[in-house]
Amino acid sequence: MTSTGSRGLATQRPRHEAPQPPRRRRLMLRSLLRSLLTATALVVLYYLLPLDRKIDPATGVALAFGLLAFVGVICLQVWQITRSSYPRLRALETLIVSPPLLILIFAVAYFTLAHGDAEAFTQPLTRTDALYFTITVFTTVGFGDIAPRTETARIIAMIQMIGDVVVVGVIARIILSAVTAGLRRRSTEQTPSDRESVDGDQ
Repeated sequence: MTSTGSRGLATQRPRHEAPQPPRRRRLMLRSLLRSLLTATALVVLYYLLPLDRKIDPATGVALAFGLLAFVGVICLQVWQITRSSYPRLRALETLIVSPPLLILIFAVAYFTLAHGDAEAFTQPLTRTDALYFTITVFTTVGFGDIAPRTETARIIAMIQMIGDVVVVGVIARIILSAVTAGLRRRSTEQTPSDRESVDGDQ
């Protein structure tokens, strides 16, 4: 009877299954893919937008609206980070998508300005040139091959420089604080076993 009981216990033990891909890896790959697709879509949109118009007051309004929209997107992302079950992954998506969005906003402004005023920069700008110049300003490389010459172009460049500092410094800190708040909220809402499972996913 003992052997029968032992066999019964043995048959009740869960069989060893083939290891499945870690959930953490799947979530991270999905998050990275979604972020890269979003950034790629933004770049494609930049090249497809009809930007061949002269600079006018409406251009300044459009730039201001774009910057406000960028701030709104960041605020929405921060709120989603604090409410997400995976705040680190959500923060990673925000950090991947936010810089390209800001860069493209200023690239649109530079290209439109250069298209309407041939003297705005040291050379005519194509869309790629405008994107290149925006990235050199963002990364503080400053090769000097393209430089703003008119007062309007320099004002926009100064606004970008200040915006870059805000993105790298303040927004990064805000996102990190949101991650901390999200992790704290998650830990208070989950049982110990759930917390161990989700922490493993992160």
